[in-house]
Amino acid sequence: MEYHHHHHDSAGDEGGAGGERLPQWSLEETREFLVLRAELDQCFVRTKRNRALWATISSRMLLKGFSRSAEQCKSKWKNLLTRFKASEVMEGEASRVFPYYEEMKSIFSGRMERILISSEKGKRAGEDEGDQEAMKREKKKRKKKLKEEEGGLEEEVKWALRELVRRQEERESRWLQLAEAREAERKAAEEEWRRAMEALMEERVAMERRWKEVHEERRARVEALADRRDALIAAVISRIDDENVD
Repeated sequence: MEYHHHHHDSAGDEGGAGGERLPQWSLEETREFLVLRAELDQCFVRTKRNRALWATISSRMLLKGFSRSAEQCKSKWKNLLTRFKASEVMEGEASRVFPYYEEMKSIFSGRMERILISSEKGKRAGEDEGDQEAMKREKKKRKKKLKEEEGGLEEEVKWALRELVRRQEERESRWLQLAEAREAERKAAEEEWRRAMEALMEERVAMERRWKEVHEERRARVEALADRRDALIAAVISRIDDENVD
């Protein structure tokens, strides 16, 4: 997976355990994070057990190319919330000092709007006859829906983990194939080198054999020439002896 590297959030990020500083959040990464947090804001309001929700945001961030743990996402939200509250007292300078002011304001404005809408619905329901029974049914429906949403979030987290494992296995498979291909290339090169050495050795042996043959031929010619010379000298001497006898 290809990870993003962009301009960093100028305000910095929280340290990890033991004072260790975590990698800074880029502007793009923080805005992607706020989009996901806004989508799940209603779920965060409904339940205090939000560990699965932060895990979901972490998984979705990973699919977008940003590697952040659930704990890092939770810590980032707390940091942004603190900065947003501080920027509220700055009025016109808020958006200049805090670059995510509008995104945070939109999240809380949406939350307030949902609360008002829910309150109005509650008032109208209370004016109707049998409002108690209707409220009970609504409560049961909300519980059922919340349970389904939690189950859906859990399945989404499981899917994200399975997808992560699958991609890791694909990378390992490609690496193994590449390693096997390189090993095959190495063996082929070694075999080619061995054959070249054998051919060179055979050529050397042939050259040595040819040199011996030429040397033997030359020695034979020298010996034959010496024999003819000796025979000629012997013939001359014999002829001279015969002439002296006469």
